[in-house]
Amino acid sequence: MAWSSGGVAATMAAALVAALVALAGRASASPAEGIQPLSKIAVHKATVEIQSSAFVEATPSLLGEQGEDTEWVTVKYGWTDPSDDDWIGVFSPSEFNSSATCPNPWPAEEPYLCTAPIKYQFANYSENYIFWGKGSIRLQLINQRSDFSFALFTGGLDNPKLIAVSEPIAFKNPKAPVFPRLAQGKSHDEMTVTWTSGYDISEAYPFVEWGALLVAAAGAAAPPQQTTRAPAGTLTFNQGSMCGEPARTVGWRDPGFIHTAFLRDLWPNKEYYYRIGHELHDGSVVWGKPYSFRAPPSPGQKSLQRIIVFGDMGKAERDGSNEYAAYQPGSLNTTDALISDLDNYDIVFHIGDMPYANGYISQWDQFTAQVAPITARKPYMVASGNHERDWPDTAAFWDVEDSGGECGVPAETYYYYPAENRANFWYKVDYGMFRFCVADSEHDWRIGTPQYEFIEHCLSTVDRKHQPWLIFATHRVLGYSSNAWYAGEGSFEEPEGRENLQRLWQKYRVDIAYFGHVHNYERTCPMYQSQCMTSEKSHYSGTMNGTIFVVAGGGGCHLSSYTTAIPKWSIYRDHDFGFTKLTAFNHSSLLFEYMKSSDGKVYDSFTIHRDYRDVLRCVHDSCFPTTLAT
Repeated sequence: MAWSSGGVAATMAAALVAALVALAGRASASPAEGIQPLSKIAVHKATVEIQSSAFVEATPSLLGEQGEDTEWVTVKYGWTDPSDDDWIGVFSPSEFNSSATCPNPWPAEEPYLCTAPIKYQFANYSENYIFWGKGSIRLQLINQRSDFSFALFTGGLDNPKLIAVSEPIAFKNPKAPVFPRLAQGKSHDEMTVTWTSGYDISEAYPFVEWGALLVAAAGAAAPPQQTTRAPAGTLTFNQGSMCGEPARTVGWRDPGFIHTAFLRDLWPNKEYYYRIGHELHDGSVVWGKPYSFRAPPSPGQKSLQRIIVFGDMGKAERDGSNEYAAYQPGSLNTTDALISDLDNYDIVFHIGDMPYANGYISQWDQFTAQVAPITARKPYMVASGNHERDWPDTAAFWDVEDSGGECGVPAETYYYYPAENRANFWYKVDYGMFRFCVADSEHDWRIGTPQYEFIEHCLSTVDRKHQPWLIFATHRVLGYSSNAWYAGEGSFEEPEGRENLQRLWQKYRVDIAYFGHVHNYERTCPMYQSQCMTSEKSHYSGTMNGTIFVVAGGGGCHLSSYTTAIPKWSIYRDHDFGFTKLTAFNHSSLLFEYMKSSDGKVYDSFTIHRDYRDVLRCVHDSCFPTTLAT
């Protein structure tokens, strides 16, 4: 790209400033909790003032020579007038001032920055930068379908001035298929594989090669003798799919193409090999990495079944960029804890608020890369959160701007979930002895709505003889939480939450209702109508007379505070990052555990021992209001 120090130093035109006035309100240099770090950069104020004494260099220039999808690069930079607020931005595509890459039709002759970087780091992160005027940092890049350049800015985040830009660097094959994401399909014998690439269907045919792994004499899995290819469908979205800024403006980045293949007629609990690929028109194939997964158990099947549930994880940068230490400090701890324990669980439920991209689309790629070691091996089921869906006048239940203009589109495209209508983010999952009813708290759930009908149908159609463990999950707290804000409202819940659903939970005897949104951990006693139905705290048995409510929103984003007064129904609270695990040993025994992300150790647990007759017994509001014939 051609950057000069002459007329290019003018500021952006006033008309362009007006177009991003809303972004200006969000931009801030202070590391406030809950603020998307990229929104702190006042892109609308950026000027181009190239300095002859300033430089930026990045090595190596070619990444992924051995097929890697993640690489570390060394960035060296400097100039004669260093300051504490100088910073390095990573841009992709590299020509971030080109009219071809701008999300709006800006006048090409104007000097401007039309897009936010995908990450940034302050120049003085390198020791002695201020003293020597030179620095060096290492940054981690993932393959994101385009090349990269590195830019040195002065003036801080509030008033950035571009003074130097590096030569571009790129992955060997920027279009390569990356970051596979497993999810259970609409039936128990179906697994889906979703991934991202730069290949449109006009360039290559996406597919998954797969087959059952053989069991060798020593018990180890051997490569399959026969494989088959499952074709994949392809989706994408464009700037016009976004509902507001920054997703429609400086946060926009082309998402590439998202492919999903369906692997059907799986044998329960059998190990399968798979590999994603794209067949080019000349017959050659661009392959992804090989992986394996275990097929789900059939509904009602008795086997050891272990399920992870958490929400609100977010993403973080292993290179320390983007100031995520103040935004999502526990994200990598949770991710790493789950990666290290892959052999000890079977499926994951992430109940909303995934990357907190908040309109900066590049962050969805970053998130899929972060969790790829999990999603490539285990079904990763997601729910819709406020930071995925909410935007005014888009039929969301909440009239807020939490999604940054995404209005659900990236979440509904990057991840597969077995909903009948992808825009209605509710679905059921049968996993052996479990049924999960996953609701969407960002759409109306109240009595008389389509979602209420789905919830009742999901809860009412499970056969508790064979699937005794019935779980409800959604993002916002529609049950109970002693979060300080809820307590201040006097409700301990989202407005109109449990009032509309508690009769269903009681009538159909839901074992556990899971929520996120509040960034901590809390567990209640078995409850109905704000009352504990037993004095027991850790071992539950006999007649089922209430639902246990769990807030598991401590996946990694900044923590939420509790009310100082502890309600009688609150059994355990932890102001820390963590996740939960359900282990079903058989049709009568369930173990619940809460682990901290920092060490993976168990800090709270309870057991349920119950026979089928204990579910059948009538308790208050659980049976029809009739009397038996005598």
